[in-house]
Amino acid sequence: MVMAATRVGMFAPVGAFAKTADAPLAALTRISDSDVDHVCVNDHVSFRVGAGSDALVNATAMLTHYRRLPCYVALYLLPLRHPVLVARQLASIAELAPGRLTLGVGIGGDDRHELEICGVDPRTIGRRMDESLDILRALSHGGPVDFDGEFFSLRDAVISPAPVPRVPLVVGGRSDAAVRRAGRKGDGWLGIWVSAGRYRAVVERIAEHASAAQRDASRFEHGLNVWCGFGPSRAAARGPLAAGMQSFYQMPFEPFERYSPYGTPADVAEFLQPYREAGCSDFNIIPCADHQQAAVEAVAELRLLLGAGSVRDEPSVA
Repeated sequence: MVMAATRVGMFAPVGAFAKTADAPLAALTRISDSDVDHVCVNDHVSFRVGAGSDALVNATAMLTHYRRLPCYVALYLLPLRHPVLVARQLASIAELAPGRLTLGVGIGGDDRHELEICGVDPRTIGRRMDESLDILRALSHGGPVDFDGEFFSLRDAVISPAPVPRVPLVVGGRSDAAVRRAGRKGDGWLGIWVSAGRYRAVVERIAEHASAAQRDASRFEHGLNVWCGFGPSRAAARGPLAAGMQSFYQMPFEPFERYSPYGTPADVAEFLQPYREAGCSDFNIIPCADHQQAAVEAVAELRLLLGAGSVRDEPSVA
């Protein structure tokens, strides 16, 4: 397998937004001033206790304030929104920051109540996702779209001007349905909690699904969201990572440990190299360290160790 160009981006360090009102700006400024390839944002409407943030609102703010950095939405709960409205948002963002947004999409489902209060039956979420992706892809070409589906019915729907270049739609999820969806409807796959061996197998299956749909997978962009702990040693790095993950997920760290590298940037690079060889082009790092600056500096060093570059070609639009 020929390795794709590698990009390393990051979410704001865990805990970066917790202390003062200006903490988000300070954290993002550090990221912008570093050598990482992109900044990452996530998305929830009302998760568990009502928590969340709108990823496209945050992406717009970052893209307009930080003119250098691309933004990777990792990931957006597409089935909770109407796809025509999302298509307009993507077109608007493309006018503001052409070529600097990647949209990772997923079905969510970790909190059924979040789906229900958005008027979405959890039993239908996968089918809604399929229709939404079909509509987004059709509208991205700028012409009138007619669509008759189980959830959406459109006549002469147009979003103009069409985004140029088109915003990549990277499909997240671990299920067979998500893998099939990535090959048939997406521009790549976004994984999490997966071994390097399984990652390689999924990339190969996606290529098979794409071929069956007469699509070219050679320019797909495959990503990985990965929690990483950084410190002067593995022992020192494990503590911040375990604390950050246990606080976020309200679960013990141990079930996640085999998928979550920690140590020096060289230790983490060694762990991630097999994923790069398996076809991962975008590493979206969720960093944990003793302080924010150390986390940002570690991800920047990790980028150099993985041989990452900042040039992003437009993916296949087949």
